[in-house]
Amino acid sequence: MAEASPIPSESHYGSFLSTLKSRIHSAQFKALRAVNKELIALYWNLGKLIEERQVADSWGKGMVEKLSRDLRAEFGEKSGYSVRNLWYMRIFYREYKDMPILQPLAAELAWTKNTLILDRCQHAQEREFTLRATARFGWTPRVLDHQIENKSFEK
Repeated sequence: MAEASPIPSESHYGSFLSTLKSRIHSAQFKALRAVNKELIALYWNLGKLIEERQVADSWGKGMVEKLSRDLRAEFGEKSGYSVRNLWYMRIFYREYKDMPILQPLAAELAWTKNTLILDRCQHAQEREFTLRATARFGWTPRVLDHQIENKSFEK
């Protein structure tokens, strides 16, 4: 049986622990960003596919409702495939498909923030400003809502 190592001094241990915590937080943040980018890319693609089907096959509200039921049956009620969210995916695709400069900005933000911007910002320039500011300053949904409400874009 190996002898127990001596306990490091409190200052060395504290520094070591701080380093480990920092690396863990950094890795968790990077992982969350990667997951978010994939999720936004998935929502973009689903929005595109729904839009294409609506145009090609004249899909309406009923088909999107059926699609939502079937996806939630497969992936769970809280999976993000509600009727409303599927419509948001379609709107997300439609609003940004001809604006390649905004697509990577939108991918940096959580879906909740993207839907808030889609709902509340009416023009492309306002969306671009809001996407950039939200990504730059790390606005929470509450702060983002407040900034839109106070017409930060116009100021």
